Amino acid sequence: MRMDGQEESSNVEDVRGMSGGGGGFGFGGRSIGIGTIVLALIGGWIFGVNPLTLLGLFSGGGGAPVQQSVPAGPAPAPPAGDPQAKFVSQILRSTEQVWTDVFRENGRTYHPPKLDLYRGSYPTACGRGQAAMGPFYCPNDQKVYLDLSFYDDLSRKLGAPGQFAQAYVIAHEVGHHVQNELGIMQKVDALRERSSEAQANALSVRVELQADCFAGVWANRSQKREGWRLEQGDVETALNAAAQIGDDRLQKRSQGTVVPESFTHGTSAQRVSWLKRGLDSGSVDQCNTFDNSR
Repeated sequence: MRMDGQEESSNVEDVRGMSGGGGGFGFGGRSIGIGTIVLALIGGWIFGVNPLTLLGLFSGGGGAPVQQSVPAGPAPAPPAGDPQAKFVSQILRSTEQVWTDVFRENGRTYHPPKLDLYRGSYPTACGRGQAAMGPFYCPNDQKVYLDLSFYDDLSRKLGAPGQFAQAYVIAHEVGHHVQNELGIMQKVDALRERSSEAQANALSVRVELQADCFAGVWANRSQKREGWRLEQGDVETALNAAAQIGDDRLQKRSQGTVVPESFTHGTSAQRVSWLKRGLDSGSVDQCNTFDNSR
């Protein structure tokens, strides 16, 4: 993947030197993302417990928000000489450009998220984030949170090296912000409150698959808009990343069995299919994962 000469976003904040205080781990507020992947592989995730309930990733399932001491005031931008931060900034900027265009085409205004680079753990408006959770989006403060060490895990533990796989992760989390902007997340929360656990899990799967599709839409449209290009093997690594984080594959690795009713992110085949649907079409209209006929 070549991003030579691409613009950088002004919405990346570097809080890697700031712990921000606050209490211990707690996600009473809701957050959402590729999340819990590394937890599943390293932390011995127990799939008998719905991880969305366990982490309180949706407001309807986790009780009252855990109060955290979130640092006040603007955070600094990443240092100019940090190549990983520069790449993240370029990807975020490309998502801003694509989604601004998409929203404008539909008579709407896009409000881009901030992206905070943190290290280890950090207090957020959804509770205290932990690196072991992987990247995540917090709708309460409209920020994407990323510990760059996740990219090492993505490459070494999940077998998905390469910059396009890394870009896909960011685009997926931004996809959740798009859902928040469109009111999809709020509608899903309302449905979850009236649903059984199995039904709530199924809704969570649809949310995640749509974010995968939105990531594909970004890649399709950004290449055409900005002229950056994918290199040989890039698409395969991103599709492999999507496959590696399917619920079925993660459950098989961690506990040896698959429990479909506990799925919250979708199977490997589903994740690959929806990412590819967005990548091939570049159309948001192709990303209606809530249409039962698809």
